[in-house]
This record gives sequence, structure tokens and C-alpha cells, in this order.
Amino acid sequence: MIRFAGVWKSFGPKKVLAGLDLEVRRGETMVVIGQSGSGKSVLLKILIGLLPPDRGDIFVDGREVSRLRGEERRAVVRRFGMLFQGAALFDSMTVGENVAFGLERQTDMGREEIRRRVAESLAKVGLHEIENLRPHELSGGMKKRVGLARAIAYRPEIILYDEPSTGIDPIRADAINDLILVLRKEMGVTSLVITHDMVSAYKVADRIALLFQGRIVALGTPDEIRNSPNGVVQQFIHGRALGPIVSW
Repeated sequence: MIRFAGVWKSFGPKKVLAGLDLEVRRGETMVVIGQSGSGKSVLLKILIGLLPPDRGDIFVDGREVSRLRGEERRAVVRRFGMLFQGAALFDSMTVGENVAFGLERQTDMGREEIRRRVAESLAKVGLHEIENLRPHELSGGMKKRVGLARAIAYRPEIILYDEPSTGIDPIRADAINDLILVLRKEMGVTSLVITHDMVSAYKVADRIALLFQGRIVALGTPDEIRNSPNGVVQQFIHGRALGPIVSW
């Protein structure tokens, strides 16, 4: 469904991605783990066109998309829904207006159809009759769920999750994990999850990829990653200060 082929990205002298290769199969949940600043979120931004790659190709459903422009690019982006790290809700808008934001700008749906879609999307993430609340009236977990409702309002084929459990307590984080699993089952979506939370990674992943020094250095099922002999993998998944990964 998604393929990164030899993707490079630098910011000035800092090399973030260094010939990265990764394939995400249709219908699976791929989790990419790695240190903070390792390029995980950059991967998502390149995929949806917020950042251009320096080199390399990105394929969606067999079509190279990184060089598309205009309506062709927008047509590809509409296949994605994205949960941003901080939910990225507009404080000046109500919950309903936040969820409807993309539908109003990118579709020809009528007002009543949008209203129904907003309510349906909120219900899918366990929220009911909160359309008139403002983001400052919501808990951190509710904000995440509203952000997820906005992501699925398009009925996307692919959902991207940028650190879905960051900034919320373990109980609410597990509720988000359950939602990821439910949405995959009910909607049949392909999911790409960026996280450094191993509890979340083990629970939602079909496969886990470790990003280190700009490349994928390990890839496998949760059990394969858990039992990997790779020293970098073991240091990261156990959160050890000492090991092949330099911590400072």
C-alpha cells in the first residue's frame, strides 16, 4: 500500500533520513519506533506532502506520489487521515467545526450530510453530543479522540498516527490503542503509527520497524522485535541508558 524507496532528508547539516526503505502492506498496522528526533514524524510529513524528500521515491498503491502537484497530489492526500501529535485542534472552533473542517473545504457534501458525518465520526471514537464544546473544555484524551474523529471523517483508506499516546495518562493511552484496533477492524484501514511507547507498539502493531540513524535497522512482528538479538533494538525497547545508541 505504501513504499518508501531510498528516501533521504536533511535539514542543513543534520541528516535525518539516509536512504530509508520501508513497505507497509494493505490493511496492516505498521508501527515505526525510534528515539525522539530520529525522523519518525518527518517520515509522515514527507508521505503526505508537507515536506519534499531530498532523494528517493514514495509510492502509494503502486503510484509514485512525491513528485505530484496540484489536484493530483490533493487526490492522493484525500486517501489519508491523520492524527497529529497534539491533536492540532483549532481553539477558536467548536468540536463539530473541527471535525467538519476538511469535509467543508475538500468535499461537496451538504450541510446536513456533514452534520451527520461529524456525529457518526465522533460516535466511532466514543464521543456523543459534544459538538458545541470548545477544545479548552476537553481533557487530553478527549482532544485525541476528537482529532481522530476528524481524521476518519473522510472515510480514509490510510490513517497516520503521530505519537497517539503522547501527553495522556496510561489509561487514556490504552483507550486510544483500543480505538486504533477497532478502526482497523471496522473500517479495514491501513495504519502507520509513529511512537516511542513500546506498550502501545506491542498492542496495536502487526509489524514494528525501528528507525535509527536514518534507516530502518530492524523489522518484524512484535514477538520478533521483543526477542531480537540486535543490541540497538534491545537498548531501545528496554529504555537502557547504556548501549550502542548514544543517549546524549
